[in-house]
Amino acid sequence: MFSGSLVAIVTPFSNGKFNEKAMAELIEFHIKNGTNGIVPCGTTGESATLTAEEHARVIAVTVEIVRKRIPVIAGTGSNSTDEAIIFTKHAKAVGADGALLITPYYNKPTQEGLFRHFEAVAKAVDLPQILYNIPGRTGINMLPTTTARLSQIPSIVGIKEGSGSLQQVSEIIHGSKKGFLILSGDDPLTLPMMALGGKGVITVTANVAPTDMAGMVSAALKGDYEQARTLHYKLTPLFSALFLETNPIPVKAALAMMGKISEEVRLPLTPLADDCRPKLKEALQQAGIL
Repeated sequence: MFSGSLVAIVTPFSNGKFNEKAMAELIEFHIKNGTNGIVPCGTTGESATLTAEEHARVIAVTVEIVRKRIPVIAGTGSNSTDEAIIFTKHAKAVGADGALLITPYYNKPTQEGLFRHFEAVAKAVDLPQILYNIPGRTGINMLPTTTARLSQIPSIVGIKEGSGSLQQVSEIIHGSKKGFLILSGDDPLTLPMMALGGKGVITVTANVAPTDMAGMVSAALKGDYEQARTLHYKLTPLFSALFLETNPIPVKAALAMMGKISEEVRLPLTPLADDCRPKLKEALQQAGIL
């Protein structure tokens, strides 16, 4: 249900407010160009600086615009278990197809704490849930043994794995329940993760290159690794350029260069530095986007 190229979509702003019209246009752009699912209110969607009301509105608007044409997986994670439950209940109520739940950040829970956090959300809300492990953002790495335990809970259907370790991916696949979904949380590692058994990616790059990201993942799923490699290397300059500064600063700047949205980000994020702009523009040109 959730395989393929799933875009971790940006939240467009205009004069400090959520720009619903721009969001609708971005979603139509993705559906037209082969994106397999929309993931609002993730890190790329600047969830950390959305108010609770804005968070709810972004998810509701996304569901309304998509109209079940492709899945919507709502970012509903928090470092407060109670808040994660509230966000996940709201996502279900407005019609999201699933939820993406990041490991609690800053708190640095134990592995048992991680297990109990996700178990509590799963018990509270009957909605397909994807775990999200990204230690570089959260300060905590969820170990494969913990993921394997969580994979036994019926409503926990998969993980977005962003540890950067292919060994960890192998251990998750080997130890988890059969059919447990593995999605890449690191665009450059999508293809090698799929070679190990992953089924796709929740991707930043698809914000600007939806057709090629979807094509790469589709080719890998079909076993056409020659075509998948061709697209991987075509996208490689973007994989680097979109992380010249903290995500989503570069991807919003890229979308602005494409004429899609304002590059407005919220503090403490700041606009892309001037010395990064030529490098980003060059990568977009190399990928045939500009």
